[in-house]
Amino acid sequence: MKPRVIVTRRWPAAVEHILAERFDTTFNQSDAPLSPIQLKAAFLNFDAILPTVSDKLPASVFPDTDSRTKLLANFGVGFSHIDIGAARERDIVVTNTPGVLTDCTADIAMNLLLSVARRAGEAERQLRAGDWAGWCPTHMIGTKVSGKTLGIIGMGRIGKATAKRAHFGFDMDVLFYNRSNVDDEEIRAMGARQLSTIEDVLAEADFVSLHCPGGGENRHLINASRLAAMKHRAFLINTARGDVVDEGALIDALEGGKIAGAGLDVFEGEPYIPDALKRMENVVLLPHLGSATEETRVAMGMRAVENLVAFFEGNPVPDRVV
Repeated sequence: MKPRVIVTRRWPAAVEHILAERFDTTFNQSDAPLSPIQLKAAFLNFDAILPTVSDKLPASVFPDTDSRTKLLANFGVGFSHIDIGAARERDIVVTNTPGVLTDCTADIAMNLLLSVARRAGEAERQLRAGDWAGWCPTHMIGTKVSGKTLGIIGMGRIGKATAKRAHFGFDMDVLFYNRSNVDDEEIRAMGARQLSTIEDVLAEADFVSLHCPGGGENRHLINASRLAAMKHRAFLINTARGDVVDEGALIDALEGGKIAGAGLDVFEGEPYIPDALKRMENVVLLPHLGSATEETRVAMGMRAVENLVAFFEGNPVPDRVV
């Protein structure tokens, strides 16, 4: 018999077709996030669950009794929405989809950086509203990007990809904080400098881009004191996880003029966005689009399929995180 799996959200059609052929697959036709009750039931009725970042999997949704589910094949590289400890206690394997979304997420980081610096969102809203009176020397004066200093928090795959775009595309100086030492050909080619603390990076950077995992000790990594450590005219860019930033503290910093602006693709309470952020002209907001290209989303799905196939064939799982 084919393993019974459930896909919690709609995936690209090409991937769903393969899942339907290879497994006894249940699809969520409504494409609405499953409730905690539905998720808890899934652990008892399916051999594998294929969740996404929109599925919150705290310890409370894991079954108290033996779980039929033995694999969580996550669609995405981040897995802070899954209680890893609860999975480990129940011998449930967890996988992710690293590597395939690196470039597109780095592209979105640069998109946000450029948009907030050059006031692109504000300018487009003005134009579409019919309020543009024509060119003048003082209209929509923004911040120059080329030649400025970019600070990266988390120099993994996506951090490096963003740094390369900034350095080689915009002649930006790159400095970064990473928990472990990073010294390789890519870093040396960019002349990137690793600093010993996050505060050191914040104090020097004109733009700060976050590329660290969410959850755990990284929750509210960027808090009120660290926002206060940024330059007065600096911008914060977040394409990592929403909970890395204390959203209330960010709003206070923006409203108080302590930093110049922010570009955000992720939020603490997705899909809820505070009205205060939506009202601010110096904030660019995107609805978690980091990996949202056809090529990347299909590649993410296929990576999850590879993990599924390997697991049920008894082979080593390529992207195992637990």
